[in-house]
Amino acid sequence: MSRSSAGVPGLGIWRREPGTVVRRASAVPVGRAPFVILAESQVPGVPTEWEPHAHPLHELVWVRGGTLMSRVVDRVFTVSEGQGLWMPAGVVHGGRLTAGVEFYDAFFAPEHTPVAFDGPTAIEMTPLLESLLGHLARTDLDAEARARAEAVVFDVLVPSERPFTLRLPGDARIDAIAEALLADPADNRSLEEWARALGTSDRTVTRAFRQSTGLSFARWRQALRVHRALTLLSEGWDVQTVAEELGYAQPSTFIAAFRRVVGTTPGAYFGTAQDAASGVRNAVSNGANS
Repeated sequence: MSRSSAGVPGLGIWRREPGTVVRRASAVPVGRAPFVILAESQVPGVPTEWEPHAHPLHELVWVRGGTLMSRVVDRVFTVSEGQGLWMPAGVVHGGRLTAGVEFYDAFFAPEHTPVAFDGPTAIEMTPLLESLLGHLARTDLDAEARARAEAVVFDVLVPSERPFTLRLPGDARIDAIAEALLADPADNRSLEEWARALGTSDRTVTRAFRQSTGLSFARWRQALRVHRALTLLSEGWDVQTVAEELGYAQPSTFIAAFRRVVGTTPGAYFGTAQDAASGVRNAVSNGANS
């Protein structure tokens, strides 16, 4: 697969792909109150971006066949298969989907939701949880059947043990570095080169990254590149091309960085994700036919 062409900045999360459709907000399903959970799905045929917005309901989003990226104030979340993202009511967020992704969302009435999370939270999208939410997307369920399914959803709604979250600095001394790397993760300028460009010392840059993100400059850039890699790999890019796109001289260096951040190699991670997705699809199909 060829390297991506440079796009224009969008939301400060990577480069916007040519042909991206920009929307103001994802629509909240209406007309089925007083149910607690309203679920739906869509498959945008082109890259899709949502401008910063908020909902009056809690929202859970998840995907198949690609990734969702969301920026919430000082954090970037990358959501791939097997994970979801819980967005509490009223939290301003923006998002971006890769082309052809199967996008799912479920909205939860805050006053009837017995679970709470401390801000935006990565959720473990187990086959059972996905199947239940697919079941709740049906329009022919009676109130008792819906209430039973909703109760089980709340029992199995738990945070992910492997969230892919990157904290942005939010520090005027180094924000220019973060935004430049979000626009071009392959930028290989050293910490010393950045310090000279900003007219400051490398010690100041080092301290600012540690204080604002908890990571060194090198580790933060490495984590950012892996976030970007998740999207490219999910779109079918091969490891060598991804390594080149992200500024690595050798694929082995990229694989080592990916393992350091994610805990496994790209091949093992996406092999596992595909196997899980197959199980989910079977579970949802069986649930819909029951």
